[in-house]
Amino acid sequence: MRQTQLFTKTRREAPRDEVAKNAELLIRAGYIHKEMAGVYSYLPLGLRVLNKIVNIIRDEMNAVGGQELLLASLQNKETWERSDRWDDGKVDVWFKTAIKNGNETGLAFTHEEPLTNIMRDHIRSFRDLPIAAYQFQTKFRNEVRAKSGIMRSREFLMKDLYTFCRDEKEQGEYYERLKEAYVRVFDRLGIGAETFVTFASGGSFSKYSHEFQTITDAGEDIIYVDNTKRIAINKEVYNDEVLSDLGVNKSDLKEMKAVEVGNIFNLGTKFSDALGLNYKDENGESKPVFMGSYGIGPGRVMGTIVELRSDDKGIVWPESVTPFAIHLVLIEGKDDKARNAADRLYRELIAKNIEVLYDDRSLSAGEKFSDSDLIGIPKRYVISDKTLASGSVEVKDRMTGKVEMVMVDSVCK
Repeated sequence: MRQTQLFTKTRREAPRDEVAKNAELLIRAGYIHKEMAGVYSYLPLGLRVLNKIVNIIRDEMNAVGGQELLLASLQNKETWERSDRWDDGKVDVWFKTAIKNGNETGLAFTHEEPLTNIMRDHIRSFRDLPIAAYQFQTKFRNEVRAKSGIMRSREFLMKDLYTFCRDEKEQGEYYERLKEAYVRVFDRLGIGAETFVTFASGGSFSKYSHEFQTITDAGEDIIYVDNTKRIAINKEVYNDEVLSDLGVNKSDLKEMKAVEVGNIFNLGTKFSDALGLNYKDENGESKPVFMGSYGIGPGRVMGTIVELRSDDKGIVWPESVTPFAIHLVLIEGKDDKARNAADRLYRELIAKNIEVLYDDRSLSAGEKFSDSDLIGIPKRYVISDKTLASGSVEVKDRMTGKVEMVMVDSVCK
C-alpha cells in the first residue's frame, strides 16, 4: 500500500468528546472513525489489524475442533421467550424494533438461543456429540455507558463459540481445552504476559466461570492477582472460601485494575431444557445436551493492545497484529535518486510477500516520522540521500528505538 493511495489521513487531535486513550490514538492514526458514542467504523488500517486478530483467534478455535458458521443478527422473539430472556426486565441491553408486518424483532446481543434451536435439527444421537460451533459476528448491546472507546461499544464484533456435549464430564473436558486455547490466543496477540485466567462467578451453572483479564489502568474491573501462580480472582467472588478453594494466600495477591478480554462459561442444560435440545444415548434414552459458551471481543482486544502498547508518540503494534510488517519511508532529496531506490525496494519487498506501507508522499521528514510513530508499525525503513551515500537503509525498531544501518542490497535477502 502506497500512502499516496491510502485515503485516510492522520490528525493532530481526537474528537473532543473522546476520553479513552485507545480511541483517541486509533482515530488520530486513521484506524477507526467515531460514528456516535459507542459506535465506531473500522477504516482500512483498522480493518487490517482487526482481521489479524480474528485470524489468530480462528486458528486456535479450529485447532480444538471448532466449526465456523455465521448466525443471523435479527432475532425471533418466540425463540427467546422460551428461555425467558426476551423480557426487558430480565435482559436490559436489547435493541428491539417493530417489523412492518406488526411483529417484533431484536438485534442479537449473544447467540445461545438461536444456535441451540438450530442444533435441534442436527443433534439426534450420542454419536453426533460433541460439537463446537463458533462465529465472528456483530453484536448489539444497549449499554448505558459507552466511554471506553472500542473496549466497550454498543455495536461490536464478537467471537462466540458454543460447545454441545453428552454429559457434564465431557463438557468439563471441552471447557478445559478451550481455556488452554484462550491462553494461546492472548500469547499470540502479544498481551499474554498481562492477561490472567481469572476466577469469577459461575452463576447458576457452576461454582466458577473464568474470565481472561488484562491488567491496564483503563480497565473497569478490579481483580486480585497471584503473579506466581498466574491466576486472579474477580472482586465479585473474592472471599475466604475462594482463597481456600484455589490454595492461595491473601498476602500473595495484589489488587489491580483490568479489562475483561474474554470469558468462558459452563451453561449446563439451561438452554437445551428451555428449547428442547435432546439426544438419544447408547440405551436409546433421551438426555439433555450439556453446553458451554466462550467469548472474545476482537475489537475490545484491539483497544486493549493500544492501551498497553503505546507511548507519547503513538501506537506500538505487536508484530502479530500490525497492519503492515514494514513502514517504508522515503525522504526526498534534490533529485529522484532516493525515490527511485525506495520504489525499487518497495517492489522487491512486496514481491517477497512482505506487507509494506510505503510513505511516498511529498512531505517533510518531520511530518513523515511523526505519522510513522503515530501509526505504530514496528519496523521502519528510511531511504534518503543520506542513507544512500553509504548504500544503506536506516532500520528503526519502533518498540526499542534501536536504529541500525543495513545495506540496501541485503534488505530483501
